[in-house]
Parts: sequence; structure tokens; C-alpha cells
Amino acid sequence: MKTVKGLTARKMMVVGLLASISIVLGIVPGLGFIPVGPTRATIMHIPVIIGAIMEGPLVGGLIGLIFGVFSIFQAISNPTPVSFVFLNPIVSVVPRILIGLVAYYVYKFSKEIGGKKSLWLLNIIWLFLFAYLSYGLYISIVEFTSIWSILINILLMALTLVIGIYSHKNLKDKAIDIILSTALGTLTNTVGVLSAIYYLYGEQFVEKLGQDIQMARKVIVGIGIANGIPEIIIAIIVVTNVIAALNRRR
Repeated sequence: MKTVKGLTARKMMVVGLLASISIVLGIVPGLGFIPVGPTRATIMHIPVIIGAIMEGPLVGGLIGLIFGVFSIFQAISNPTPVSFVFLNPIVSVVPRILIGLVAYYVYKFSKEIGGKKSLWLLNIIWLFLFAYLSYGLYISIVEFTSIWSILINILLMALTLVIGIYSHKNLKDKAIDIILSTALGTLTNTVGVLSAIYYLYGEQFVEKLGQDIQMARKVIVGIGIANGIPEIIIAIIVVTNVIAALNRRR
């Protein structure tokens, strides 16, 4: 997977194809979101990660740019109570461009440090996520407001534990570079978008959701946890299989 400076005809074709897939996922109702228990995991960012890993940061960044611009178009053409936040490119475009850049450079770094070190780094990420969810479960029990928040935390902890054990025991050094770049690329989307929303529109956003504006930080962090972890898991499954198939064709 050599990096070529500039846009070749092949790279432009890949950008157009993968950006089109991302747009179709967003246009067709229900296609860009996969139910995972009580939450929905978006897969609209997956073409950005695939493009970045296969063709480099320029291609990944361009696909992310098109994905972000389409988010603005969606916010205008099919508005919801919280669509106003996506009219700001800092929320809708910048994090999506960063997906491609982060995914590529994590992939490159992971290749350079080797499979075993990459596997341990991935395990640290899973451990951190599991610890954070454990803390979230503790808070949900102590400050009991709804049984759903407890059940969601338990479900996400189980998913994180299962895939963490699977990656450690079965993957060894196979596709760890792809898995690591996919996980961090997905986190870039989730953390980038929600951080921008929190710092720019925190109280307005939470108010439009019908929540207490004093709980803005908790509400937005809760959204990130509830959706972020299933998105990582779904993305890992899809990206590793797609790239494996593409490499076989090559």
C-alpha cells in the first residue's frame, strides 16, 4: 500500500466510489445505522477509514470532507430539532476529515511498531473502555434514574469484554494494524463531533433533546458512550472483512 503524492485517476475513482457509498448510507432510511441492543451504531464513517487505509491520508481526508459536507446538506434538507449544530463545519466537517488522517497514520504507526506491541496497545484501549463503562455503571446505580442506563452499560461492558478477549486470543498479530486504526478512526468521529457540540452548543443541544441543561456534559458523554462503543465494534467487523477481500482481489 504505497502512498502516492497527489491525486491519480485511481485515487479520484476511489474517493468518488467510497464517498458515494457514505452518502447512500445517509440517504436510505435505516441503512446507515445498525441496531445494537437499545442503541444504533452508525456506519457512515466506515468508507472514510477504508479509503484512508487502502489509499492514504489524502483520499481518506477527501472522503471525510464529502461526508462532512453531506452532513450539512442533510441538516438543511431534512432538519431535526438538533440539526442546527451540523450547520457549523467545525462540528460536521472537521472531525470527518480527521477520521481519514487519524486512521491512516495510526495504521502506518501500527505497522512500524509491529503486531505484538499493536496488540498490547489495543488491549489497553479495551481496558480503558471497560473501566470507563464500569464507572458509568457505578454512577448509574448510585444516581438511579432509569433501568435503561444500567442495562445499556451492562450490555456495552459485555460487548467490550467479548471483543477484547477475542482480539487477544484469536487475532494475535493478524490485522491488528487495521483494527487499531479502525477503532481510533471511529473514536475520532464520535469524540470530535460530540466535543465540538459540547463546547459550541452544549446547553442548546441538550435543551433541544428535552434534557436538563445543567446535565449537558453528562448527557453528551452518555450519548458518546452509548453509541461510540457499538460503532467501534461494528466498524472493526466491517473494515477488516472489506480490506481482507480487497487485498485478496489485488
